[in-house]
Amino acid sequence: MDYYGIGYSNIRLPNSSKNYIYRYNTRINTFPEEVFIHEFLHSLERTSKEYGYQIPALHDYAKYGYKEQSLTGLKQWYIDYMNGEVKSTNGNVGLPSEVFKLKPANNSDFKYSYKIDEFHEPQNIIEEIRQLFKNVINNLKMISNRKSLQTTNSVGQ
Repeated sequence: MDYYGIGYSNIRLPNSSKNYIYRYNTRINTFPEEVFIHEFLHSLERTSKEYGYQIPALHDYAKYGYKEQSLTGLKQWYIDYMNGEVKSTNGNVGLPSEVFKLKPANNSDFKYSYKIDEFHEPQNIIEEIRQLFKNVINNLKMISNRKSLQTTNSVGQ
């Protein structure tokens, strides 16, 4: 996700400590930041593509000979991806250095946005339904605004 050029993710873990998959163990998981880096890199990947850069897909690490390591995960892939040092038949590829300074190319996601309370999660089915209706109404308004803008732009040409 992007918000004014800043990549962010909402990574949720259940409150239950009974499920092993969500426990952190320093002897097994030495690169816990990987989840956050991965999600942030998706925002840079999107921005790169919007500006027309040809880059490898973030999930294509195996195509470039990278394997997930037992202790460090895909750390080397992410390092090479961020530094543009992924070896390919066309030379080194990866994120262009400029992408770290660029804003998203398309502001349409922000012009027709709707306010969310990022710290509030629905507590019951009524709140969930209420939020669903708000989202539907806001999306209908956004579609209407886009159509109106497109009509205005086509008339003026």
